[in-house]
Parts: sequence; C-alpha cells; structure tokens
Amino acid sequence: MCGICGIVTVDSGVVPDRRLLERMRDSISHRGPDGAGLYLAPGVGLGHRRLSIVDVAHGQQPMYSEDRRFVIVYNGEVFNHPTLQPELEAAGVRYRTRSDTETVLHLYERLGERALERMRGMFAFAIWDGLERRLFLARDRYGVKPLYYAQRPDGTLVFGSEIKALLPAQHDRAALNREALPDFLANHAPSGAATLFAGIMRLPPGHTLSWQDGRISIRQYWDVDFAAAHAAPRPGSAAERALIEEYRERFTEAVRLRLMSDVPLGMFLSGGIDSAAITATMATLVKEPIRTFSMAFAEREANELEYARLVASAYRTEHREVVVSPAQFFAELPRLLWHEDEPLAHPSSVALYFVSQLAARHVKVVLTGEGSDETLAGYNRYRVTEYNARLGALYQRCLPGLPASSRLRQHASRTFLMRGADLDELYFDNFAVFGRDAQRDLLLPELRAQLRAVDPYAAYHAALARVSGKPLLSQLLYADVKTYLHELLMKQDQMSMAASIESRVPFLDHPLTEWLASLPTAMKLRGATTKWILRRAMQGKLPARILERRKMGFPVPVGAWLRGAWAPLLSEYVTGPRTRTRGLFDPDTAARLVGEHMRGINHAERLWALLTFEIWARVFLDGEKPWSLELPLRQAA
Repeated sequence: MCGICGIVTVDSGVVPDRRLLERMRDSISHRGPDGAGLYLAPGVGLGHRRLSIVDVAHGQQPMYSEDRRFVIVYNGEVFNHPTLQPELEAAGVRYRTRSDTETVLHLYERLGERALERMRGMFAFAIWDGLERRLFLARDRYGVKPLYYAQRPDGTLVFGSEIKALLPAQHDRAALNREALPDFLANHAPSGAATLFAGIMRLPPGHTLSWQDGRISIRQYWDVDFAAAHAAPRPGSAAERALIEEYRERFTEAVRLRLMSDVPLGMFLSGGIDSAAITATMATLVKEPIRTFSMAFAEREANELEYARLVASAYRTEHREVVVSPAQFFAELPRLLWHEDEPLAHPSSVALYFVSQLAARHVKVVLTGEGSDETLAGYNRYRVTEYNARLGALYQRCLPGLPASSRLRQHASRTFLMRGADLDELYFDNFAVFGRDAQRDLLLPELRAQLRAVDPYAAYHAALARVSGKPLLSQLLYADVKTYLHELLMKQDQMSMAASIESRVPFLDHPLTEWLASLPTAMKLRGATTKWILRRAMQGKLPARILERRKMGFPVPVGAWLRGAWAPLLSEYVTGPRTRTRGLFDPDTAARLVGEHMRGINHAERLWALLTFEIWARVFLDGEKPWSLELPLRQAA
C-alpha cells in the first residue's frame, strides 16, 4: 500500500519543480514510510511513497518498462498477481521483481486500457507514456483506493492519493466548494465526484482518466449489473442450498486471495457477523493463530468486546483490544480530520484509527468487513424502506393523510404515515443528516438562494436512473454502492493509512459481488433478516449469538459526551463567534439544535456534522495546524 502523486504540463520543455513534487509526495508520507521515489522529465513529474507488502526487498517505484517508454506509480494490490505472473512469463515477459506493480505495468504494455479487465483487487495508479506523452490514471472498481485530481486553465493536471497532496501545487490554498455543501449536509459527505475543495475532484470508482496535450477524458470501464441471472429458488430446496454453498465457496476464495502478503497480517474483529465470518474463513486457510484487534469505549452501549471475544475464543486467535476514553477521542480529532481531508462523516472514523494504531504495532496488513452491508442488504433502512414503499402506496390510494393533531405523529416520523411514497421522501430525506427542510432552516438566506438549484441527492438520482425498473432493493443497493460506500471506504483507507497499515476488503471482491447482484433479492433480505445468504452460509461455523445479532454498527457515545463534560466543544465549534462569521449557517438554528440536544432530543448526528465541519474549515480553509487545535480540545472537559 502506498501513496502516489504527480504533475503533467502542456509545456514539454520545462521539468516540474523537484521541491514542489517532493512536498506533494511527502505530505502523504504516512501512506508509505518504507521508501520514496521520484520521476522527473520534461513536462511530467511522478512521486511515490512506499509501504512494502509484497516483494519487500524490491519493487521500488517509480517503476519503468524495459524500454523505459512507460513509467508507473501504483497504490494497491492485485490479488490475482500470483496467477498473472506465470501467465505473462509463459508469453515471454521477463520479470525483474516479484511485485504486482510489475504485473500491472506488463499488462498495460500488452493490453493498454484492457489490462484493467484482468486485474482483481484494489488499486489506483498512474502510467506515463513517454512516447505518446499521455498520462493514464485508473481507480479500482469499488474505489477501495482513493485518487483525486485538479486541472488548471492552462491544461496542467495534478493528482494524488489524498487531497492534501494536491494543495502544494495550488500554493497551499484551499477554498470551499459551496455547491458541495447540500450533498455534505444531507449525506454525511459529498457523494459524487465533487469534493468540498473548490476545483478538486475525485476520480469515480471503476473509471479511468486520460490526459494528453492538456485535455482529459474520463471513461467508466466497469459497473455492477443487477440483471437477475438466477430464478428465485423455493425456500429449503436443493437449488437454494446450492446457491448457499456457492456463496460460501466464492467468499472463501475472496478471503484466500487477500492473504497474499510477505509481511504479517491480521483482522479487525468488531463482534459483528461480517468480521466474524472473515475470521472464521481465515481460520480454515492459515496454519498460525490469526491476529485479531478490537476497539471499544468504556460505555456499555458502545462496547462490543464480549462478542469479539466470543469469536476470538472460538477460533483461538491472538487477540488484542484497546478501550478509548473521550479525552483520547477528542484530542485526536483535528489530526484525523487532516488525514481524512474532509469532515469526518462518522464518529466511528476516530474509533477505526485507534484500532489501526493498535494493529500497526503487530502487523502491516488487516482484513476488514467493509462492503458487506451495501452488497448483502445489511442496513435496517432497506427493510424499512421496502415496508414503507409497499404500505405507503396502498395507504395514499385508500386513505387521507394523517391528521396534523394525531398522537401518532411523534412516533411515525420515519414511516409512510408521515411521508410521501417516492424514494426522495422514504429513503433520501428520511435518513438524511439534514434533509431538504432542515437545510432550509440551517443555511443562511443568501447562501440558500445561491444553492437553490443544487440537488443534494444528485449522485443518488443519477445512480437510480441507471437501474430504473429493477426491484426496489436492487435500486437501493446500487445507489448506495455508487455513493455512500465510497465515504466508508475512504474512512477505512485513510484511518488505516494514518497508522501506516493496509486494509483489505474481501466482501468487495468483484467476481463475488457481481454474482451476488445476480441473485434474487430474497437471498439478501428475507423478511426482517438481513444478509440472509451470509447468515445461512455461516451456520455451524459461527456461534449462534453472532449469527442472530442485529446490526449494531460501530456505536460511539458522542451524543452523551456532547451533552455532558464535552459540551464546551459545541460552544466553540457550533455556536461560537468564528462559526457565525463564516457566513454559512444560521446561528439561531445552530443554537436551537444545541439547546434541544441538551434537553434530550438526539441531534448527535447533526451536531457532529457541524462540529467536524468547523474544525475542518479551520485546518484547511484558515490554515491552522491540526496540533494547534489539540490542546483546547484536551482542556475542554
């Protein structure tokens, strides 16, 4: 796992500034503490930071083709590299290393952009073609590895694994992209290609970018297809049992491929079914004890350690835990916002950093359970939305709206009784942090007028348009894979890389997810049972308490903390004078949210968004150093 960056210019007579490229590269040194490299030539500069995982002794980057026409900087792992290398050698390719970087380079030499069709893994890379003077960027199918870019008016392109790697090339200045605010406020984070940084874009998952002579073209090379290839089997039938067994085999293969490593690896074990299933599968594939790592808070409602210990005991893992205090949590917050580049969408990002830090003392690679919920229908909101959609349509046809005075109103805010029957009402606004009505109250009138035409759900609507006519559950899964999943993967990548370890996600093995997409929806969500096929595949392999648990997520008691000793943070970062003078949010609305939260109405999600946005703004827009904000946070209690 590594970090990459680069600059390409139309002026082929000028070599990019070495010191600038080094600043870009070394701003992400945490992604690659094991080595660094540069490539400089007229009109192009590439930078690389290396975290050595495969072929530790070799594989330094940038790496060149034998004739030096092509040069690559690469971040990721191609898990079918052990199969591809002998295939390429049989075709006459001579390898100089054992690294998968060389495999990517040889594939591109032979197949061009079609090389991506052969690659099974997680990656973001750049290849410079010195003959054609063409830069080719590519990002893996689900966007497990990040890649950002910006283009200047003169055609110059800068790119990097993290946004902060681009800032030195923009004179270290960052400006707010106001048009991304509605998306951020509704959906935890910008859900499309735009970022909160003006002029900086993310290359979407499953896409490539080609630059030549100052012009860029972006192409989608992969998409998941929800066309039903399997008829719905009769419950309990041999056909159903065969699909369960096939899922078990495909999942086992996905885990096995992600054990490729020349350094120690481990497992993030939360106590939920996803990480437990990976642990159970790993146990059948390795001889030595699995190293597992768990994290919790002291508060009982935010502590899953008993379940993690249950799995660790069942598989005799080498288990380690860390319990984090609120003082530790808040003290790390500014630095972790710097690592993530954008406001932390979820408090669990901080928790993920602490377990990554624990794991980094013992391993360099971990497997994690990300991606299961979006491919196996793990969120309760899928069940709620299907229920609301069915009953809501019938209700609106047959009965008038719920009377305004009804005592049910307070209990029915998320149901069809209080909402329209379309997905904007039942899904997007229903589960938004700040839905459309809430944003009208929050945004100052002038800003609200500027953003009147901005659709906070534009990325979701674009995704839904591509699966129109599919079953409702398939539409929701597709939309979340194209939007919500990318923020979870960025959290996973950037929090683990902040501790300089690599994280791998077996549930997003693309042959596995393509097959899952072709299954009937009842194999994923059946009645109130989420992840149905995974639960069935793990029967007899996991303790019943794990299989029968309802999804808990990664609970963080931030709401209680902000209602108690840490309430001064709200006074500083949500209702304070600097926040008011930023000219974005209505101070009366912010004060009302804080007051209601103190009186017991849970606004933790909304206050977290406003709190982390303001700290982010002070770091990136105002230029404050993250560590300068740590002491006030430590002293707040």
